[in-house]
Amino acid sequence: MEQPNIPIHVGIIMDGNRRWAKEKKIDYRLGHKEGAKTLEKIVRYAKKIGIKYITVYAFSTENWKRSEEEVGALMLLLKTYLDDYGKRADTENIKIKVLGDIKVLSTGLQKSIEKCIERTKNNDGIIFSIALNYGGRDEIIHAIKNIAKDVEKKKLNIEEINEDIVSDYMYTEGMPDPDLIVRTSGELRLSGFLTWQSVYSELLFIDKYWPDFTEEDLDNAVVEYQKRKRKFGAG
Repeated sequence: MEQPNIPIHVGIIMDGNRRWAKEKKIDYRLGHKEGAKTLEKIVRYAKKIGIKYITVYAFSTENWKRSEEEVGALMLLLKTYLDDYGKRADTENIKIKVLGDIKVLSTGLQKSIEKCIERTKNNDGIIFSIALNYGGRDEIIHAIKNIAKDVEKKKLNIEEINEDIVSDYMYTEGMPDPDLIVRTSGELRLSGFLTWQSVYSELLFIDKYWPDFTEEDLDNAVVEYQKRKRKFGAG
């Protein structure tokens, strides 16, 4: 699908892996694995149709409240996924970024993240960002602390602080705000996803679990985006 007015940056809240598995009466881990397969397919297709940035919500700061068993399984899946996918992403000209506080993650997972980022850092086909141990309010607090430190060090004057400056302190520094945010599974909220960046994003909620999300669904989301008139508060 080659169409005008393709959103430059698409954010996706990948919701419904567990419910998908539950409905199929299979282990929840298989739901997460199937979700990972869907993700790889959608990133590849997003690149094909001309989307320049795709950012997905993989693990929120609130997800630590899940059972220790499930958190452990998710972390293992993420590490395995990054170790494996980083090589393919490099050959497909995909640049991987990770948004969030990774310092609390295991040393092994941190190393996998660093390898992925380093391996793909020079690619320019599409920027694929994974929000991992990420929360919108947590990101804003992180930015405020770093701004305060730079003010204290006299690297920044309070009078200089504006929206552009604050954006430069976000994990998404250098990236445009998302034009479109899609959430699967029928839930009607953002759950702290890109809180600062999403103020003028077009929102689309799809009543379908993430593992069932297809290339056609992404096409339909783009078509819906193209129907909307973005005013950014004007008129």
